[in-house]
Amino acid sequence: MNVNQDDNLTRAINDLVETCKDGMKGYETAAENVSDPQLKTELSHLAQQRAQFVSELESQAQQYGISAQNETTIESVAMEAAGAVHRGWINLKSVIVGNSNDAILSECENGDAAALKTYETALNAQGLPAEIRDIVEKQHSEILEAKNRLTTMKRSL
Repeated sequence: MNVNQDDNLTRAINDLVETCKDGMKGYETAAENVSDPQLKTELSHLAQQRAQFVSELESQAQQYGISAQNETTIESVAMEAAGAVHRGWINLKSVIVGNSNDAILSECENGDAAALKTYETALNAQGLPAEIRDIVEKQHSEILEAKNRLTTMKRSL
């Protein structure tokens, strides 16, 4: 791999790790604020799923000699800020609408839509090794499935 490919790989993995950490925190917050026990269970499961994604990505990063956030890029700072805003928005919206399950699920859908964009950017990056690409594609598919499940659950409220 050349230096540019190494930079692309580092950026892609770090962005995905941060996105999954944000999703994990967002889903934990959402699970704490919904009133329906079935929703609480599903959202807790999704938080655990994102924690597993972080573990898988960090393991791959270690194999390729990449340490989490070993460089601060404009993109990583923006992603971190966007994630923090998203989590704050979940908190703010749940307070404003009295922990409305519908509003919370909508925010989770928004978070997953943002995560899917990050995954698609990573999949389009040059120099993504096949092993990492397979993991990223699998995680992308699972996030899409989760987003679709949330949409279905929201419609049934």
